[in-house]
Amino acid sequence: QVQLVESGGGWAQPGGSLRLSCTASGIAFSTYAVNWYREIPGEERELVAAITAEGQALYITSTTGRFTISRDNARNSAFLQMNDLISEDTAIYKCNVRRGRDDFWGRGTQVTVSP
Repeated sequence: QVQLVESGGGWAQPGGSLRLSCTASGIAFSTYAVNWYREIPGEERELVAAITAEGQALYITSTTGRFTISRDNARNSAFLQMNDLISEDTAIYKCNVRRGRDDFWGRGTQVTVSP
């Protein structure tokens, strides 16, 4: 059974930092890309960052330069370092792995950015 578990969310002030983790089990983690999405109630789920199996990173425009995605295959984990947080970053952050036609999601971790 594939499981993805996020952690590291919480509250931060504008300009602050948080580091999210996504730990996988039940899957050959090192062979798949990992995506970080965020969800805001009433809005479409948004892809924040992605990292390929080879370690190539991709970011959406609003997070470029502020967020860094990385992975540690030995720990079956991926990370999202979020710096210079702004209120618009407030959301539930979820990690995602696609394996063929299967789409695996974690339950998410809440990030709240406010004074």
